[in-house]
Amino acid sequence: MNAMFEVVSTVEQLVGAAQDTATPHIVVHGDLIDVPSIRLGAGQSLRGEGDGAAIRFARGSDGLQLSSDNRVHNIRLDAAPDRRAIFNDTGMATLGRIELRSVITTGRVQILARDKVRGGHVDVIGLDIIAADARGEMERPHGYGVYVLQGAFTLWNMQPDEAVVVSADLVGLSAGRNGAPVRGGGIFVSGAGDTGGRLIVRRLETEAVYSDGGIEPGTADQITGGVFTVHGAHVDVVRNRGPVVTYGVNDMVLDNWGVVDRWTAEEKIRSHGPSGIGFVNFGIVHELKVNALIETFGQGARGFNVYTGTVNLAEFDRVVTHADGAVGIQISQPIGRLVVRRGIETFGGTGPSLVKGVMVTLSAIALSIKPGGSAREIEITGGIKTNGAGVAPIEQHGAIDSLRVAGGFAAVGGGFDRI
Repeated sequence: MNAMFEVVSTVEQLVGAAQDTATPHIVVHGDLIDVPSIRLGAGQSLRGEGDGAAIRFARGSDGLQLSSDNRVHNIRLDAAPDRRAIFNDTGMATLGRIELRSVITTGRVQILARDKVRGGHVDVIGLDIIAADARGEMERPHGYGVYVLQGAFTLWNMQPDEAVVVSADLVGLSAGRNGAPVRGGGIFVSGAGDTGGRLIVRRLETEAVYSDGGIEPGTADQITGGVFTVHGAHVDVVRNRGPVVTYGVNDMVLDNWGVVDRWTAEEKIRSHGPSGIGFVNFGIVHELKVNALIETFGQGARGFNVYTGTVNLAEFDRVVTHADGAVGIQISQPIGRLVVRRGIETFGGTGPSLVKGVMVTLSAIALSIKPGGSAREIEITGGIKTNGAGVAPIEQHGAIDSLRVAGGFAAVGGGFDRI
């Protein structure tokens, strides 16, 4: 039936409507099972009718392929976790304007600007990825000695031409469940690199994100991020409205290689795996505010560090680490103002930690200013405290123009008589 809206309630009707370019709007009624991969033509939209509207794709197949100017609303799309529930046709000249609104998936959401795609815009207003596994994707950005695994949600401008710009507004993204994380990365947005095509994001707002990269212990050249703004991504505002939790080896919780004007985290930032850093910065963040506890439990899992680039203002509620080699806050580049409202505390001793793709030995110092690092102003309320034997509360190899600490310095673990 050729009409402005076509309501489909069987697999055959859905496949037929998707293939009929004269049907601009497809409405899915009910729960469709064992559906082959389908493609929306340019300008076509797909939405569900009622709370139970769902498309469950055939085993071993990807799900819904978008082309250009597509809208997907109010529907659940299920594929295998390691398959793509939503992906795009890179043979199109542009993404046009793609909109995902109130969509639930099992399986990855991957939108790439590569091959013929040389622009476009992506809007997300509510996307919940229940389960996904991106570990099988071998194309990974590389920098600072490591490769970055793609995420349950991946938006990546891969074009090497710096004239190619993709824009986005991403609100209400969530991935995984507490105790049942997505595998690989969580939320991943990237441009082509420090040079090449750019990704311009007005907002990146996440709800709860739980991820486990599944990286093998001892691997030094791979990382993931719960929420990762990779090189070539320029974001006006990142806001983590829900908790962001990572579980695995080298799983950063929040990571920035790009440029972010304002980054705010409202709920807990927590990592459980070795070398899983709470917030790591290799790019530029003008204003960072973490309004809840940063807490890490893995060996070498630092709370916050700046290795490259800078942060003009960094404000934290409290930073706590629990393992050997897990520095509280580590600064290796010049930064502006650093504020901690309820103190820094570490519980570990000396141990290995991943630094730029190399395992190095660190002590769980609460505040570490490394050679090359400096700060215009540091203000800490609630003290600076270490609990590991022979671990100093602070080490300073770079300049601090102004340092104010309320609550004092404490090395509870003692052991300095043996050093």
